[in-house]
Amino acid sequence: MSQLEDRIAELIQAEGPLTGAEIQKLTKGDSLAIWQACRASTRLDLRTLGQRYLRLDRKVEGYARLSPSILREFMTYSVTGLAGDPRSLDQRVRELAANIERISQAKYDLANEFIQGIRSQIGGAWPEDQVCIILAGDIVYRMAHEVPRPERSTGKLVRGSDIDLVVVLADEVPDAVAKQIDDAIYKSKYRALITPSIREEIDYVVKTMARVHEQVRFDTFKRMVACKILNEGVLLHGNRSMFDGIKLLLRDQGVMQKLEDLERQARVSREMGLEYLLHCGAGKMRSEERVLFYSAEESEEFE
Repeated sequence: MSQLEDRIAELIQAEGPLTGAEIQKLTKGDSLAIWQACRASTRLDLRTLGQRYLRLDRKVEGYARLSPSILREFMTYSVTGLAGDPRSLDQRVRELAANIERISQAKYDLANEFIQGIRSQIGGAWPEDQVCIILAGDIVYRMAHEVPRPERSTGKLVRGSDIDLVVVLADEVPDAVAKQIDDAIYKSKYRALITPSIREEIDYVVKTMARVHEQVRFDTFKRMVACKILNEGVLLHGNRSMFDGIKLLLRDQGVMQKLEDLERQARVSREMGLEYLLHCGAGKMRSEERVLFYSAEESEEFE
């Protein structure tokens, strides 16, 4: 047993099962070395919650990787306990799962409140039957977290997972109304970011159905990302027929199948990356595995 593995076992013996983030905080060790020790040990039992899902990343060959990253999965969604104490580990896993579900539901509710506030601002101009608002990202997979992180444009710390919204308007909606909606969302987004009691990042885009028809060509990276978001998204508000039509369009244009193929490719890459990372040192990590291990920038997600 390595000294690090021994130290982790001692901490768990004293504190009970721990998340990856808690282990790193207590040991102040290298994240890769801690992950390796927990994953390879026969004395320790590592449990991971939730699911892995497709993410598109320019830095990855073929663009496909899985989210959460290996490090985020370990830090936030995994618990390590002693192999001989399954009861304590089971209890901590249940507690973590309940907390993740609570956070996901709270962010879902906040997204809904946010849109209701936009509707109130727009008033009678709101195109009730000519809009569908789609929620995507971590919240959809019930994998939202509250780990503080800096927002890209301001550097202000926000509460973990962002709220991803796609507002799709019928082509008949006047440009002036579309701009009014966009302006209202932008102002409310900024308030949500700077208000200390909220501090949530809201990523959004307002687009027409004509734009959706362009994006399902799936022939550029940005269009691929737009389709991935539409494919994973759920209807938060608006016209159910529009939403169903978008899903049908993705299926009929072969986009759903292409995304499934990319996800299979990403799962193969993840398994290969996991095997490599188990035996490499921090200074020897190859660039392709580094991308899989660490979280990636999400700034190109919305188009």
